[in-house]
Amino acid sequence: MVAIVDYGVGNLFSLTSSFAAIGAEVTVTADPLVLQAADRIVLPGVGAFGDAANKLRACGLDTVLKELAANGKPLLGICLGMQLLFEKSYEYGEHEGLGLIKGSVRPIADVLPSADYKIPHIGWNPLIFKQKNALLSNIQNGDCVYFVHSYYATDCDESVIATAEYGAELTAAVANGNVYGCQFHPEKSGTVGLNILRAFVELKENTAC
Repeated sequence: MVAIVDYGVGNLFSLTSSFAAIGAEVTVTADPLVLQAADRIVLPGVGAFGDAANKLRACGLDTVLKELAANGKPLLGICLGMQLLFEKSYEYGEHEGLGLIKGSVRPIADVLPSADYKIPHIGWNPLIFKQKNALLSNIQNGDCVYFVHSYYATDCDESVIATAEYGAELTAAVANGNVYGCQFHPEKSGTVGLNILRAFVELKENTAC
């Protein structure tokens, strides 16, 4: 079973529908016992990093996710959910993340070559594979996925498995043991996105991060 974390921030309907479309058993929950019983966990997120991190902490889900990841449970963060996996974010101040992946989250504007590039970065971009990883096993280098974001993960080269070009080479997907992240939205990326979710569903419990 796939458990999607419900902490008041995220596009839960689209994600639930996408997992159902590939035949996965899926539930949306904030119950730690349900998360513990699940085979794998998805952390979604839309909005501001600080607000989302505070909501996770307020309901104790930050501790639960850290413990489950440490025990080898496959965990996938999507969009803001991926950013929350990192040590900190500099979105409107400095905020602490889950620290499951080394690195930080910073404004895309810091690395864009000119104001011709609009922020947020919205649209379809091809993935550039950087490392072989099971999460990407059902797709090809150059397949396009859908992005909506104003911040990107950096200082995390060892964990980057795919990037995308938008004026600069931006982190698109990461992996650290059993912890995975997609800056793009698989649930909005058509067949390519469904194939990424299918690969996640097929993952076995891995070495703890």
